[in-house]
Amino acid sequence: MRSFLFLLSGIFVGLYFSWPGILLSKNWQCFNEIIEKSVKDKISIKALLEVSPSYLINGKNKNITSKIRVVADACFR
Repeated sequence: MRSFLFLLSGIFVGLYFSWPGILLSKNWQCFNEIIEKSVKDKISIKALLEVSPSYLINGKNKNITSKIRVVADACFR
């Protein structure tokens, strides 16, 4: 049990250091808006500017994890 709590707290601290705005509701609204707009094929300029050139060049490696990382970087940093 003790190691599980240690692991869980490490995950939360790591997420907070990576994306400090993850605790703010305003940033979660941004996250949800980008997801909703991407479903309708209307991508926001903010999300487009956050995409790294290597992500665009390596078009074959667009799995769900990399898509979530791009959207989270746009809203939570």
